[in-house]
Amino acid sequence: MAVGAKIWNTALLAAAMSSALSPAAHAKKASDEAAPPQVVTLGAGAQQYAFAIYANNALAQDNSSITRAVILEHGVKRDGDHYFETGLAFLRKARLDPAQTLLLTPNFLTEGDALSDNKMALWRGDNWMQGQDSTHGKTGISSFRVFDDIATYLSSGRFPALKEIVFIGHSAGGQLMQRYAVLNNSDEKLKQAGIKVRYVISSPSSYLYFDNNRPGDNGFAPAGGILCPGYDNYRYGLGEMIPYGLGADGKISGEQLFKRYAARDVTYMVGSKDNNPNHRFLDKACGARLQGATRVERHDNYLRYEQFLAQKWKTPVHHPDFEVPGVGHEAAGLFGADITVEKIFPAK
Repeated sequence: MAVGAKIWNTALLAAAMSSALSPAAHAKKASDEAAPPQVVTLGAGAQQYAFAIYANNALAQDNSSITRAVILEHGVKRDGDHYFETGLAFLRKARLDPAQTLLLTPNFLTEGDALSDNKMALWRGDNWMQGQDSTHGKTGISSFRVFDDIATYLSSGRFPALKEIVFIGHSAGGQLMQRYAVLNNSDEKLKQAGIKVRYVISSPSSYLYFDNNRPGDNGFAPAGGILCPGYDNYRYGLGEMIPYGLGADGKISGEQLFKRYAARDVTYMVGSKDNNPNHRFLDKACGARLQGATRVERHDNYLRYEQFLAQKWKTPVHHPDFEVPGVGHEAAGLFGADITVEKIFPAK
């Protein structure tokens, strides 16, 4: 049996939990129109944990028809059911054959969420979006490791025809995904196994910078630590890095990370109207504000920053980007746009 092969009966699980758990403000149960998530056992041995994933195919069964997996990560509300519906509409618009395309929406949960269970990895508040470890249920699981373990689950033989994994994150999920694209050690292993890996970063509140330079009127320069102490610490910079991001020697090199990241297949997207500096879910911490006033500005600044580092560290980088005209911060509007389909799944 492949690693992480167990799938729980979610109907029985939901029935068992319904009397014990209060309704959650976020991470709602699936709507009447959507099937409940499949609860998959990820990891191996003593490090196994349960995780809820919305999927358009049965994950317990071997499937030799699947050639592509699309992982769409939700935002701060942890509403995986809604993102799953958005993902289904996106794949239909792209005319991707559902028999060959596996759509997954992993749903990060907290202890108070209606779908939670103590066999699951559960997070405190919004720590999941920062790559932090789970603190309840099965503890000590980095949210980045969840993506590693899903990739292992997909590539372990259950889907023998799999040739591509597309990681897509929007908003808080985009914040998590951009850092995962920088820090993970799984990308090259998957490529060696014949699986192409792509990342699509949609409208995050902030990005991970590789050195202490930040955008200014005259290019890039170190920011004032007195006015913004800790601005170069994780999650905005590499200082005080979480364990997942450290090398085997416990150290981290911005130059080495950038050179590896530059070689990865990364696409950035943002809505042209995502330009509200007072948006409810925009990160307004000092470290985020140094990256720009709005998501559009932070998007543009990060693209300029990549070219700044390309010159500094003599490492060419070409990460495509695009704006979705007339759309703000809405996932459905972004992924329902013609340009998004054209850029992410271009017609052959």
